Amino acid sequence: MTRSPLHAGLLASLLSVWGAGVAQAHSPYLRPNLFDAGRRDHVTVEAAFTEEVFNAEVAMRSDGFHVVGPNGDTPISAVTYLRDLAVFEAPTPVDGLYRLSSGPRAGRTTKMYHTPSGWKMVGEEDAPPPPGAELVDVQSITVAEAYVMRGVPDEAALKPTGQGLELQPLIQPNQIVAGEDATFRLLFDGQPLADAPVTVFREAGQYDGKTIETETATDASGVLTLRVSAPGAYMTQVRYRTAAPAGSPTPYRSYTHTLTFTADAG
Repeated sequence: MTRSPLHAGLLASLLSVWGAGVAQAHSPYLRPNLFDAGRRDHVTVEAAFTEEVFNAEVAMRSDGFHVVGPNGDTPISAVTYLRDLAVFEAPTPVDGLYRLSSGPRAGRTTKMYHTPSGWKMVGEEDAPPPPGAELVDVQSITVAEAYVMRGVPDEAALKPTGQGLELQPLIQPNQIVAGEDATFRLLFDGQPLADAPVTVFREAGQYDGKTIETETATDASGVLTLRVSAPGAYMTQVRYRTAAPAGSPTPYRSYTHTLTFTADAG
């Protein structure tokens, strides 16, 4: 069958968007060199996007890098950008718990469509969108976070902001132990997000091939209960698609939140 120039142009456009969607499979992460700063007045943080957790592939750029701790909210302005990753020093001047954050990062606009199992970004699945699927504009908003303690941790850094997608630890992050339950609360704009899928990636998967520790979900009250099997570094990933606030560049947004944490031996 001979395609008209208009049909061919539309097909090329859709394939271009489909290919662009694949790149959005990259996950953002922050990885401090130490999760326990000891008596140090700073930690060094790696920020990147990756398809294999903690293997930096694309440098994360953000104007919103900051640290929330017992001394308040400190913006990070001195960032070194390499091709594969960004690096910055996060201050830990006094004892307490510190939340390292990329801040919300607005990504590029792409397309998504609705299915019986929820919203799908164009390119997320192995096939193009089904015939007749209505494609809508969507912009990605990503946040990557991690916690670091110095001395005895406090709780100020655990307080949610009430904006966007957040995963709030309900225990001190340094108390996460392999083989024991650790609880979190997933929030969207300050409200619990029930029955939301959560994927947990494991650093050890770089070596044994098992990259995913578990795929689970929050309960009816938005609480997530995790139990990792072995000591090591892990990363939670949550994605949530919904209507964008009034006045946004696109009618929909795709929110992604990741949290890097470690589990100690029991």
